[in-house]
Amino acid sequence: MSSVKHLTPGNFDSETSKGVVLIDFWAEWCGPCKMLGPVLEEVANEIGDTAVIAKVDVDGAQEIAMKFAVRSIPAIFILKDGKTVQQFVGVQSKQVLVNALKEALKA
Repeated sequence: MSSVKHLTPGNFDSETSKGVVLIDFWAEWCGPCKMLGPVLEEVANEIGDTAVIAKVDVDGAQEIAMKFAVRSIPAIFILKDGKTVQQFVGVQSKQVLVNALKEALKA
């Protein structure tokens, strides 16, 4: 069973430089972000260790949010070996995210 990791400026580069990583940019005060939380847990459980599912609190890691030009949250980025391969804005279904991760894993 996999779980959602919390990324900070201190661990961001080491956690995202290799493999496939889904990053959810969120904030505690964001209603739709809270709705996405359980979906991400389900994605993490389904995808297992083949990809990392992670969250970045935009209030606590503004420099990371600026690097990705996050303007609206929730914002979801899928990275492969540190490079963005797909992104979404707003709440997405589990199946959309799982399919996007499987696509990134194949590429």
